[in-house]
Amino acid sequence: MLKYYVRAKEALTLLRTDKDGVVSFEYVIVAACIVAAVTAAFGTTTGTGIGAALTTAIGSLTTAVTAAA
Repeated sequence: MLKYYVRAKEALTLLRTDKDGVVSFEYVIVAACIVAAVTAAFGTTTGTGIGAALTTAIGSLTTAVTAAA
């Protein structure tokens, strides 16, 4: 058990001093923020907001293309 504790402690020490590890962790945080922002903007359904506008626009384009053909 002590061996695993020592390995975990060494890994955390290396991660703390390793610049690449910190940058990777920051990318994960930034990606989570981007996902949250996109979800907030578009919502999880197409019933309201931008999702409804996009659904209406795509429907209009589909109708226009079908009528033109």
